[in-house]
Amino acid sequence: MSLTTAQACASLLNDGDRDALRAIAGARARFDEPLAPYTSWKIGGPADAFVTVERESELAALLAHCFCRRLPWFVLGSGSNVLVGDGGMRGVVVRLAGEFAEIRARVEGDRVIVEAGASAGMAALTAKAASLGAIGIGSLAGIPGTVGGSLRMNAGTDREMGDFVREVWVQSSTKPEPHAIAVQYYYRHTTLARDAVVARVTLEFERGDAKVVREEMQARLVRRKGTQPIALPNAGSCFRNPEGDKAARLIEAAGAKGWRVGGAEVSPLHANFINNVGGATAADVASLLARVRRVVFDRFGVELQLEVHLVGVFVDEAQSR
Repeated sequence: MSLTTAQACASLLNDGDRDALRAIAGARARFDEPLAPYTSWKIGGPADAFVTVERESELAALLAHCFCRRLPWFVLGSGSNVLVGDGGMRGVVVRLAGEFAEIRARVEGDRVIVEAGASAGMAALTAKAASLGAIGIGSLAGIPGTVGGSLRMNAGTDREMGDFVREVWVQSSTKPEPHAIAVQYYYRHTTLARDAVVARVTLEFERGDAKVVREEMQARLVRRKGTQPIALPNAGSCFRNPEGDKAARLIEAAGAKGWRVGGAEVSPLHANFINNVGGATAADVASLLARVRRVVFDRFGVELQLEVHLVGVFVDEAQSR
């Protein structure tokens, strides 16, 4: 391993940081924790600190400490839209649990209101909303991951998360206590600041017949299962759809379907998915992503934009040995 790589992989924490994180989260503060088990790709090196917070007050204290110490931090939801480098992540990786996972749904006249914490699963949210007849919830069905992550990337199909948002509460290093903000929504991104942690969200839907809504959502889920490789570790769609086209169509037309680098493979079922077929490293996936982008650009002049986020320290496989 080169000196530069060793420096990039060295922990940024001192003993005081470890004591402070233990004071905030107790045994839920873990150190040099491998991140692969926490990502849907099952890939990722160790975090200097992996801290699970269960209350907004804990998150506020953690963010304040990181701000004072100028420590980098990153919120890892379900890990369904990230590729974590084999060298891991420096600073503090935050996982939201406890009250952040709560979901409350109610009917207000002809509307369905859903209040959800950022770490609540999208599957649980869509099921609760559908049971009350939330029209449009089917467009969010089958999305892997958490409410916070889905909101940040404005996930959806024919309709998107932002179409239903009534209110968003966030916390940040400079303003750690929860506060409401206005957010604008675009295709696969929003105006949420990078240092804003989504704490909770309120969604609003028109109310319809619950039986009809549930049946429509179930039909969408069945179609999704038949066209996507859900049995293998992956991160969902890797590239955004270019305007007027589909990334999967371009990748398949370029002949990249089934390509492999190490343990990473462009899915034979859906060309915009890259599967970990066994022992894939972040370097394998990053290399395959680059090859796919290059061939699509060479063949069609279209520069695909990543939908997944690459985070942490990326090292060559030879260096990591």
